[in-house]
Amino acid sequence: MERSLRAARVATYVYFVLCGTLLGTWVVHIPAIEERVGISHATLGGLLVVLGLGALAGMQVAGPLTDRLGTRVVVPAGGVLCATTLLLPGLAHDPWTLAAALLVFGLCNGCLDVSMNAHAVHVEKAYGRPVMSGFHATFSVGGVLAALAGAGMAGAGLNPAAGMALVGAVGAVVALAAARALLPAAPDVEGPGPAHETGTSPAAGGRGTPGRVWLLAVLALMVMLCEGAANDWSALHLKDVMGASAGTAAFAYGTFAAAMTAGRLLADPFAARFGPPAILRHGAAMAAVGITLVVLSPWIWAVFTGWALFGLGLSGCVPQLFSAAGHADPSAAGANVARVAGLGYVGMLAGPAVIGWLTHLVALNHAFVLLTLLCVTTAVGARVLRTGPGPVRQAETLTAADRTCRPEKAADRPETAADRTCRP
Repeated sequence: MERSLRAARVATYVYFVLCGTLLGTWVVHIPAIEERVGISHATLGGLLVVLGLGALAGMQVAGPLTDRLGTRVVVPAGGVLCATTLLLPGLAHDPWTLAAALLVFGLCNGCLDVSMNAHAVHVEKAYGRPVMSGFHATFSVGGVLAALAGAGMAGAGLNPAAGMALVGAVGAVVALAAARALLPAAPDVEGPGPAHETGTSPAAGGRGTPGRVWLLAVLALMVMLCEGAANDWSALHLKDVMGASAGTAAFAYGTFAAAMTAGRLLADPFAARFGPPAILRHGAAMAAVGITLVVLSPWIWAVFTGWALFGLGLSGCVPQLFSAAGHADPSAAGANVARVAGLGYVGMLAGPAVIGWLTHLVALNHAFVLLTLLCVTTAVGARVLRTGPGPVRQAETLTAADRTCRPEKAADRPETAADRTCRP
Protein backbone atom coordinates (compact mmCIF):
# COMPACT_ATOMS: atom_id res chain seq x y z
CA MET A 1 0.00 0.00 0.00
CA GLU A 2 2.79 2.42 0.89
CA ARG A 3 4.58 1.74 -2.39
CA SER A 4 1.39 2.27 -4.44
CA LEU A 5 0.71 5.52 -2.58
CA ARG A 6 4.18 6.81 -3.39
CA ALA A 7 3.61 5.83 -7.03
CA ALA A 8 0.30 7.72 -7.04
CA ARG A 9 2.04 10.79 -5.67
CA VAL A 10 4.74 10.62 -8.35
CA ALA A 11 2.05 10.18 -11.02
CA THR A 12 0.28 13.29 -9.73
CA TYR A 13 3.54 15.24 -10.04
CA VAL A 14 3.79 13.97 -13.63
CA TYR A 15 0.33 15.26 -14.54
CA PHE A 16 0.97 18.67 -12.98
CA VAL A 17 4.23 18.97 -14.93
CA LEU A 18 2.40 17.80 -18.06
CA CYS A 19 -0.35 20.41 -17.64
CA GLY A 20 2.20 23.19 -17.13
CA THR A 21 4.23 22.03 -20.12
CA LEU A 22 1.26 21.86 -22.49
CA LEU A 23 -0.07 25.27 -21.49
CA GLY A 24 3.44 26.74 -21.54
CA THR A 25 4.05 25.37 -25.04
CA TRP A 26 1.07 27.37 -26.31
CA VAL A 27 2.33 30.48 -24.49
CA VAL A 28 5.86 30.36 -25.94
CA HIS A 29 4.42 30.00 -29.47
CA ILE A 30 2.02 32.95 -29.15
CA PRO A 31 4.27 35.49 -30.96
CA ALA A 32 4.82 33.21 -33.97
CA ILE A 33 1.14 32.24 -34.22
CA GLU A 34 0.03 35.86 -33.82
CA GLU A 35 2.30 36.89 -36.70
CA ARG A 36 1.23 34.01 -38.96
CA VAL A 37 -2.50 34.50 -38.39
CA GLY A 38 -2.08 38.27 -38.83
CA ILE A 39 -3.90 39.60 -35.76
CA SER A 40 -3.29 42.61 -33.53
CA HIS A 41 -2.46 42.53 -29.83
CA ALA A 42 -6.02 43.67 -29.10
CA THR A 43 -7.50 40.77 -31.08
CA LEU A 44 -5.13 38.37 -29.35
CA GLY A 45 -6.38 39.64 -26.00
CA GLY A 46 -9.93 38.76 -26.96
CA LEU A 47 -8.88 35.30 -28.14
CA LEU A 48 -7.16 34.67 -24.82
CA VAL A 49 -10.50 35.32 -23.15
CA VAL A 50 -11.96 32.58 -25.37
CA LEU A 51 -9.23 30.24 -24.10
CA GLY A 52 -10.16 31.13 -20.54
CA LEU A 53 -13.87 30.58 -21.12
CA GLY A 54 -13.12 27.16 -22.61
CA ALA A 55 -11.04 26.25 -19.57
CA LEU A 56 -13.79 27.45 -17.24
CA ALA A 57 -16.36 25.28 -19.06
CA GLY A 58 -14.01 22.29 -18.98
CA MET A 59 -13.57 22.63 -15.23
CA GLN A 60 -17.32 22.54 -14.62
CA VAL A 61 -17.71 19.46 -16.83
CA ALA A 62 -14.73 17.57 -15.39
CA GLY A 63 -15.59 18.11 -11.72
CA PRO A 64 -18.80 16.04 -11.50
CA LEU A 65 -17.45 13.62 -14.12
CA THR A 66 -14.42 12.93 -11.93
CA ASP A 67 -16.66 12.18 -8.95
CA ARG A 68 -18.78 9.80 -11.06
CA LEU A 69 -16.12 7.94 -13.09
CA GLY A 70 -13.09 8.31 -10.83
CA THR A 71 -9.77 10.10 -11.29
CA ARG A 72 -8.11 7.03 -12.81
CA VAL A 73 -10.41 7.48 -15.84
CA VAL A 74 -10.78 11.26 -16.12
CA VAL A 75 -7.19 12.38 -15.38
CA PRO A 76 -5.47 10.41 -18.17
CA ALA A 77 -8.36 11.16 -20.54
CA GLY A 78 -7.95 14.86 -19.81
CA GLY A 79 -4.20 14.57 -20.31
CA VAL A 80 -4.54 12.85 -23.69
CA LEU A 81 -7.19 15.28 -24.90
CA CYS A 82 -5.19 18.30 -23.79
CA ALA A 83 -2.05 16.94 -25.47
CA THR A 84 -3.74 16.10 -28.75
CA THR A 85 -5.62 19.42 -29.02
CA LEU A 86 -2.40 21.39 -28.41
CA LEU A 87 -1.76 21.06 -32.15
CA LEU A 88 -4.94 22.94 -33.10
CA PRO A 89 -3.72 26.52 -32.43
CA GLY A 90 -0.61 25.73 -34.48
CA LEU A 91 -2.80 24.82 -37.47
CA ALA A 92 -5.05 27.91 -37.28
CA HIS A 93 -4.91 30.16 -40.34
CA ASP A 94 -7.28 33.01 -39.41
CA PRO A 95 -8.81 34.56 -36.26
CA TRP A 96 -11.94 32.39 -36.42
CA THR A 97 -10.11 29.07 -36.64
CA LEU A 98 -7.72 30.24 -33.92
CA ALA A 99 -10.68 31.11 -31.69
CA ALA A 100 -12.20 27.64 -32.23
CA ALA A 101 -8.85 25.97 -31.59
CA LEU A 102 -8.31 27.90 -28.34
CA LEU A 103 -11.83 27.14 -27.16
CA VAL A 104 -11.29 23.38 -27.62
CA PHE A 105 -7.77 23.45 -26.15
CA GLY A 106 -8.99 25.50 -23.18
CA LEU A 107 -11.85 23.06 -22.59
CA CYS A 108 -9.46 20.09 -22.47
CA ASN A 109 -6.96 21.98 -20.33
CA GLY A 110 -9.70 22.78 -17.82
CA CYS A 111 -10.65 19.08 -17.66
CA LEU A 112 -7.07 18.08 -16.91
CA ASP A 113 -6.63 20.89 -14.38
CA VAL A 114 -9.62 20.01 -12.21
CA SER A 115 -9.29 16.22 -12.42
CA MET A 116 -5.59 16.22 -11.46
CA ASN A 117 -6.33 18.57 -8.53
CA ALA A 118 -9.12 16.22 -7.40
CA HIS A 119 -6.66 13.32 -7.51
CA ALA A 120 -4.14 15.42 -5.58
CA VAL A 121 -6.78 15.83 -2.85
CA HIS A 122 -7.19 12.02 -2.66
CA VAL A 123 -3.41 11.54 -2.44
CA GLU A 124 -3.18 14.18 0.29
CA LYS A 125 -5.96 12.50 2.28
CA ALA A 126 -4.20 9.15 2.00
CA TYR A 127 -0.91 10.66 3.15
CA GLY A 128 -2.54 12.31 6.14
CA ARG A 129 -0.51 15.51 5.77
CA PRO A 130 -0.42 18.49 3.39
CA VAL A 131 1.24 17.77 0.02
CA MET A 132 -0.86 19.98 -2.29
CA SER A 133 1.56 22.91 -2.57
CA GLY A 134 4.31 20.65 -3.91
CA PHE A 135 2.04 19.57 -6.75
CA HIS A 136 1.34 23.18 -7.69
CA ALA A 137 5.06 23.95 -7.64
CA THR A 138 5.69 21.31 -10.28
CA PHE A 139 3.16 23.02 -12.56
CA SER A 140 5.65 25.91 -12.73
CA VAL A 141 8.40 23.40 -13.55
CA GLY A 142 6.33 22.43 -16.59
CA GLY A 143 6.35 26.05 -17.74
CA VAL A 144 10.14 26.11 -17.53
CA LEU A 145 10.35 22.90 -19.56
CA ALA A 146 8.05 24.41 -22.19
CA ALA A 147 10.25 27.50 -22.46
CA LEU A 148 13.38 25.38 -22.90
CA ALA A 149 11.68 23.11 -25.46
CA GLY A 150 10.30 26.11 -27.34
CA ALA A 151 13.74 27.70 -27.55
CA GLY A 152 15.24 24.43 -28.78
CA MET A 153 12.57 23.91 -31.43
CA ALA A 154 12.89 27.50 -32.64
CA GLY A 155 16.64 27.02 -32.93
CA ALA A 156 16.06 23.85 -34.94
CA GLY A 157 13.78 25.75 -37.33
CA LEU A 158 10.55 23.91 -36.51
CA ASN A 159 7.34 25.81 -37.27
CA PRO A 160 4.73 26.17 -34.49
CA ALA A 161 2.53 23.35 -35.80
CA ALA A 162 5.39 20.85 -35.93
CA GLY A 163 6.74 21.85 -32.53
CA MET A 164 3.34 21.74 -30.83
CA ALA A 165 2.55 18.40 -32.49
CA LEU A 166 5.80 16.95 -31.16
CA VAL A 167 5.16 18.13 -27.60
CA GLY A 168 1.55 16.94 -27.81
CA ALA A 169 2.56 13.46 -28.97
CA VAL A 170 5.04 13.09 -26.12
CA GLY A 171 2.43 14.45 -23.70
CA ALA A 172 -0.20 11.92 -24.78
CA VAL A 173 2.24 9.04 -24.23
CA VAL A 174 3.18 10.38 -20.79
CA ALA A 175 -0.50 10.79 -19.83
CA LEU A 176 -1.25 7.17 -20.69
CA ALA A 177 1.93 5.80 -19.09
CA ALA A 178 1.28 7.49 -15.74
CA ALA A 179 -2.36 6.37 -15.54
CA ARG A 180 -1.68 2.97 -13.97
CA ALA A 181 -0.21 4.54 -10.83
CA LEU A 182 -3.26 6.69 -10.07
CA LEU A 183 -5.47 5.86 -7.10
CA PRO A 184 -8.59 3.97 -8.21
CA ALA A 185 -10.88 5.98 -5.91
CA ALA A 186 -10.90 8.38 -3.02
CA PRO A 187 -9.45 6.84 0.17
CA ASP A 188 -11.93 5.77 2.83
CA VAL A 189 -12.46 8.66 5.22
CA GLU A 190 -12.76 6.22 8.10
CA GLY A 191 -9.65 4.30 7.14
CA PRO A 192 -6.00 4.88 8.00
CA GLY A 193 -5.93 8.25 6.24
CA PRO A 194 -5.99 11.64 7.92
CA ALA A 195 -8.58 12.74 10.38
CA HIS A 196 -10.75 15.82 10.15
CA GLU A 197 -9.67 19.04 11.75
CA THR A 198 -12.94 19.30 13.60
CA GLY A 199 -13.14 15.60 14.44
CA THR A 200 -16.46 15.23 12.64
CA SER A 201 -17.42 13.15 9.66
CA PRO A 202 -18.31 14.64 6.28
CA ALA A 203 -21.89 13.61 6.76
CA ALA A 204 -22.09 15.53 10.00
CA GLY A 205 -21.17 18.75 8.31
CA GLY A 206 -22.60 17.99 4.91
CA ARG A 207 -25.46 20.46 5.20
CA GLY A 208 -23.07 23.42 5.56
CA THR A 209 -20.61 22.28 2.88
CA PRO A 210 -21.98 24.14 -0.18
CA GLY A 211 -21.90 27.56 1.49
CA ARG A 212 -18.40 26.98 2.80
CA VAL A 213 -17.20 25.87 -0.63
CA TRP A 214 -18.50 29.09 -2.17
CA LEU A 215 -16.66 31.09 0.50
CA LEU A 216 -13.49 29.22 -0.48
CA ALA A 217 -14.25 30.03 -4.12
CA VAL A 218 -14.55 33.76 -3.36
CA LEU A 219 -11.21 33.69 -1.57
CA ALA A 220 -9.70 31.86 -4.56
CA LEU A 221 -11.08 34.56 -6.86
CA MET A 222 -9.39 37.28 -4.82
CA VAL A 223 -6.05 35.46 -4.57
CA MET A 224 -5.93 34.51 -8.24
CA LEU A 225 -6.97 38.02 -9.28
CA CYS A 226 -3.82 39.18 -7.47
CA GLU A 227 -1.76 36.55 -9.30
CA GLY A 228 -3.18 37.55 -12.67
CA ALA A 229 -2.47 41.23 -12.02
CA ALA A 230 1.16 40.44 -11.10
CA ASN A 231 1.62 38.31 -14.21
CA ASP A 232 0.62 41.09 -16.59
CA TRP A 233 1.50 44.33 -14.79
CA SER A 234 4.65 43.73 -12.74
CA ALA A 235 7.09 44.39 -15.59
CA LEU A 236 5.09 47.37 -16.85
CA HIS A 237 5.13 48.86 -13.35
CA LEU A 238 8.92 48.83 -13.23
CA LYS A 239 9.19 50.28 -16.74
CA ASP A 240 6.49 52.96 -16.61
CA VAL A 241 6.45 53.95 -12.93
CA MET A 242 10.05 53.30 -11.83
CA GLY A 243 11.63 54.20 -15.16
CA ALA A 244 13.60 50.94 -15.46
CA SER A 245 14.88 49.60 -18.76
CA ALA A 246 12.97 46.83 -20.51
CA GLY A 247 15.61 44.28 -19.50
CA THR A 248 15.48 45.27 -15.84
CA ALA A 249 11.68 45.44 -15.85
CA ALA A 250 11.47 41.83 -17.03
CA PHE A 251 13.06 40.75 -13.75
CA ALA A 252 10.01 42.01 -11.84
CA TYR A 253 7.86 39.15 -13.07
CA GLY A 254 10.81 36.77 -12.77
CA THR A 255 11.23 37.74 -9.12
CA PHE A 256 7.53 37.23 -8.44
CA ALA A 257 7.40 33.86 -10.25
CA ALA A 258 10.59 32.53 -8.64
CA ALA A 259 9.38 33.50 -5.16
CA MET A 260 6.02 31.83 -5.80
CA THR A 261 7.65 28.60 -6.98
CA ALA A 262 10.02 28.52 -4.00
CA GLY A 263 7.15 29.24 -1.61
CA ARG A 264 5.10 26.35 -2.95
CA LEU A 265 8.03 23.99 -2.55
CA LEU A 266 8.31 25.02 1.11
CA ALA A 267 4.64 25.44 2.03
CA ASP A 268 3.68 21.82 2.74
CA PRO A 269 5.92 21.30 5.82
CA PHE A 270 4.71 24.60 7.27
CA ALA A 271 1.07 23.67 6.60
CA ALA A 272 1.65 20.33 8.36
CA ARG A 273 3.11 22.05 11.39
CA PHE A 274 0.99 25.19 11.73
CA GLY A 275 -2.15 24.29 9.76
CA PRO A 276 -3.64 25.51 6.45
CA PRO A 277 -5.42 28.51 8.05
CA ALA A 278 -2.06 29.86 9.21
CA ILE A 279 -0.58 29.48 5.72
CA LEU A 280 -3.50 31.38 4.18
CA ARG A 281 -3.64 34.06 6.88
CA HIS A 282 0.06 34.84 7.16
CA GLY A 283 0.68 34.31 3.46
CA ALA A 284 -2.02 36.81 2.47
CA ALA A 285 -0.73 39.25 5.09
CA MET A 286 2.81 38.92 3.70
CA ALA A 287 1.48 39.51 0.19
CA ALA A 288 -0.33 42.64 1.43
CA VAL A 289 2.94 43.97 2.88
CA GLY A 290 4.79 43.15 -0.34
CA ILE A 291 2.37 44.88 -2.73
CA THR A 292 2.13 47.88 -0.39
CA LEU A 293 5.92 48.16 -0.61
CA VAL A 294 5.59 48.12 -4.40
CA VAL A 295 2.98 50.91 -4.24
CA LEU A 296 4.87 53.22 -1.89
CA SER A 297 8.59 52.65 -2.39
CA PRO A 298 10.67 55.06 -4.55
CA TRP A 299 13.64 52.65 -4.60
CA ILE A 300 13.88 49.95 -7.24
CA TRP A 301 15.55 47.43 -4.92
CA ALA A 302 12.64 47.80 -2.49
CA VAL A 303 10.17 47.25 -5.35
CA PHE A 304 11.91 43.99 -6.23
CA THR A 305 11.69 43.02 -2.56
CA GLY A 306 7.98 43.84 -2.63
CA TRP A 307 7.32 41.64 -5.66
CA ALA A 308 9.27 38.81 -4.01
CA LEU A 309 7.20 39.10 -0.81
CA PHE A 310 4.02 39.28 -2.90
CA GLY A 311 4.87 36.04 -4.72
CA LEU A 312 6.08 34.27 -1.59
CA GLY A 313 2.96 35.24 0.33
CA LEU A 314 0.52 34.19 -2.39
CA SER A 315 2.37 30.94 -3.14
CA GLY A 316 0.66 28.73 -0.57
CA CYS A 317 -2.80 30.30 -0.68
CA VAL A 318 -4.40 28.65 -3.72
CA PRO A 319 -3.21 25.11 -2.85
CA GLN A 320 -4.76 25.41 0.63
CA LEU A 321 -8.06 26.59 -0.85
CA PHE A 322 -8.17 23.78 -3.43
CA SER A 323 -7.28 21.26 -0.75
CA ALA A 324 -9.98 22.52 1.63
CA ALA A 325 -12.58 22.35 -1.16
CA GLY A 326 -11.68 18.77 -2.00
CA HIS A 327 -11.65 17.64 1.64
CA ALA A 328 -14.97 19.34 2.45
CA ASP A 329 -16.80 16.33 1.01
CA PRO A 330 -14.62 13.50 -0.40
CA SER A 331 -17.54 12.10 -2.38
CA ALA A 332 -17.84 15.40 -4.28
CA ALA A 333 -14.17 16.41 -4.35
CA GLY A 334 -14.15 16.95 -8.12
CA ALA A 335 -17.25 19.15 -8.17
CA ASN A 336 -16.08 21.24 -5.22
CA VAL A 337 -12.60 21.73 -6.66
CA ALA A 338 -14.24 22.72 -9.95
CA ARG A 339 -16.28 25.40 -8.20
CA VAL A 340 -13.28 26.87 -6.41
CA ALA A 341 -10.92 26.57 -9.37
CA GLY A 342 -13.53 27.94 -11.76
CA LEU A 343 -14.24 31.10 -9.78
CA GLY A 344 -10.52 31.47 -9.11
CA TYR A 345 -9.87 31.26 -12.84
CA VAL A 346 -12.38 34.06 -13.38
CA GLY A 347 -10.25 36.13 -11.01
CA MET A 348 -7.09 35.22 -12.90
CA LEU A 349 -8.66 36.42 -16.16
CA ALA A 350 -10.21 39.51 -14.60
CA GLY A 351 -7.13 40.69 -12.70
CA PRO A 352 -5.25 42.27 -15.62
CA ALA A 353 -8.45 43.85 -16.98
CA VAL A 354 -9.48 45.31 -13.60
CA ILE A 355 -6.07 46.88 -13.05
CA GLY A 356 -6.10 48.20 -16.62
CA TRP A 357 -9.49 49.81 -16.05
CA LEU A 358 -8.28 51.43 -12.82
CA THR A 359 -5.31 52.98 -14.65
CA HIS A 360 -7.83 55.21 -16.44
CA LEU A 361 -8.63 56.71 -13.04
CA VAL A 362 -5.37 56.57 -11.07
CA ALA A 363 -1.68 55.87 -11.61
CA LEU A 364 -0.64 52.23 -12.05
CA ASN A 365 1.05 51.94 -8.67
CA HIS A 366 -2.04 53.41 -6.97
CA ALA A 367 -4.23 50.87 -8.76
CA PHE A 368 -2.28 48.17 -6.90
CA VAL A 369 -3.92 49.35 -3.66
CA LEU A 370 -6.84 47.13 -4.73
CA LEU A 371 -4.51 44.13 -4.45
CA THR A 372 -3.58 45.17 -0.92
CA LEU A 373 -7.25 45.29 0.05
CA LEU A 374 -7.91 41.86 -1.48
CA CYS A 375 -4.96 40.34 0.38
CA VAL A 376 -6.09 41.82 3.70
CA THR A 377 -9.61 40.52 3.11
CA THR A 378 -8.21 37.06 2.36
CA ALA A 379 -6.15 37.10 5.55
CA VAL A 380 -9.27 37.95 7.57
CA GLY A 381 -11.29 35.25 5.78
CA ALA A 382 -8.70 32.53 6.44
CA ARG A 383 -10.77 31.33 9.39
CA VAL A 384 -13.10 29.57 6.92
CA LEU A 385 -10.44 26.84 6.63
CA ARG A 386 -11.02 25.97 10.30
CA THR A 387 -14.67 25.06 9.81
CA GLY A 388 -14.32 21.87 7.83
CA PRO A 389 -12.34 18.68 7.39
CA GLY A 390 -8.79 18.69 6.15
CA PRO A 391 -5.52 16.75 6.30
CA VAL A 392 -3.76 16.64 9.64
CA ARG A 393 -1.11 14.39 11.07
CA GLN A 394 -2.58 11.05 12.08
CA ALA A 395 -0.74 11.18 15.39
CA GLU A 396 -2.92 14.14 16.41
CA THR A 397 -6.18 12.18 15.92
CA LEU A 398 -8.11 11.65 19.15
CA THR A 399 -10.56 8.77 19.07
CA ALA A 400 -13.51 8.17 21.38
CA ALA A 401 -11.48 5.47 23.18
CA ASP A 402 -8.62 7.94 23.71
CA ARG A 403 -11.02 10.43 25.30
CA THR A 404 -12.46 7.71 27.53
CA CYS A 405 -8.99 6.64 28.66
CA ARG A 406 -7.57 10.14 29.11
CA PRO A 407 -7.93 10.39 32.96
CA GLU A 408 -4.94 8.94 34.80
CA LYS A 409 -5.53 6.33 37.51
CA ALA A 410 -5.07 7.73 40.98
CA ALA A 411 -2.17 6.16 42.83
CA ASP A 412 -4.22 5.53 45.99
CA ARG A 413 -6.96 3.33 44.44
CA PRO A 414 -6.83 -0.26 43.16
CA GLU A 415 -6.50 -0.93 39.41
CA THR A 416 -9.83 -1.59 37.67
CA ALA A 417 -10.72 -3.51 34.50
CA ALA A 418 -11.13 -0.18 32.64
CA ASP A 419 -7.56 0.76 33.61
CA ARG A 420 -6.26 -2.52 32.23
CA THR A 421 -8.22 -1.99 28.99
CA CYS A 422 -6.80 1.52 28.51
CA ARG A 423 -3.22 0.56 29.37
CA PRO A 424 -0.91 0.88 26.26
